[in-house]
Amino acid sequence: MTGGGDLSWALGLGIALFALIASIGAVTKPNEGDRVTRQARQWGLNHPWKFALMPAGMAAVLDYPVQLVFDDAHWLGGLFDAGWHGLLVYVIAGILTTTLKGRALTR
Repeated sequence: MTGGGDLSWALGLGIALFALIASIGAVTKPNEGDRVTRQARQWGLNHPWKFALMPAGMAAVLDYPVQLVFDDAHWLGGLFDAGWHGLLVYVIAGILTTTLKGRALTR
């Protein structure tokens, strides 16, 4: 397909934002929900960098086919681009979850 990097960039950004919003939404209210949900949220707040691996992996896995199809990238180039996008999601989600940990402890 043609269209260049604009469409793949927009889709990649959408995937990254979806992963970030979902990850932060998962840990914002640690004292609400049933017992299992509260425990999962507390674990995410207590281990922010381990918790950030899931949205980062999700973003990288979902972004890889986008890079292949819409960016006309070679499989190795698509893997590299998707890996960088996943790394950015990992760093941002880890920092935001660490920040939310301090906020949750003060409430």
